[in-house]
Amino acid sequence: MFRKTTARTGDTVVLTDEEWKARLTPERYAVLRRGGTEPAWSGELLHVEGSGTFTCAGCGAELFPTDTKFESVSGWPSFYRALDDGVVDEHTDRTFGIRRTEITCARCGGHLGHVFPDGPRPTGLRYCVNSLALEYRPGGGTTTSVG
Repeated sequence: MFRKTTARTGDTVVLTDEEWKARLTPERYAVLRRGGTEPAWSGELLHVEGSGTFTCAGCGAELFPTDTKFESVSGWPSFYRALDDGVVDEHTDRTFGIRRTEITCARCGGHLGHVFPDGPRPTGLRYCVNSLALEYRPGGGTTTSVG
């Protein structure tokens, strides 16, 4: 049902823990580098109007187009597919005594959220992503940093 993907390019971002702490806000560091989760309904990117691209807040990799975003009523931004094969990696997550599929940025390894098999057509997937793990770039403009 879930597939393992790998980065499309060789431009992997590798930083030390101290470099990540200097680069990210404490809230983003907790999510992207420590696998944390923001509270449901708290994310600034939960409701976004218009077209554009959601990028990784850690490294700027393009991850999800707005035309794949949908209202899942989960409390986090949700998408039915990633921008392209290989932009997110999937890993088995057994925290909290349950089996889930974690998604990470293929470029920098940052924790994004999880993917579930209860999304809409055409994929049937719901990529449930922390707003703190994302930045939004409207249209062809520059990335909007949030958090």
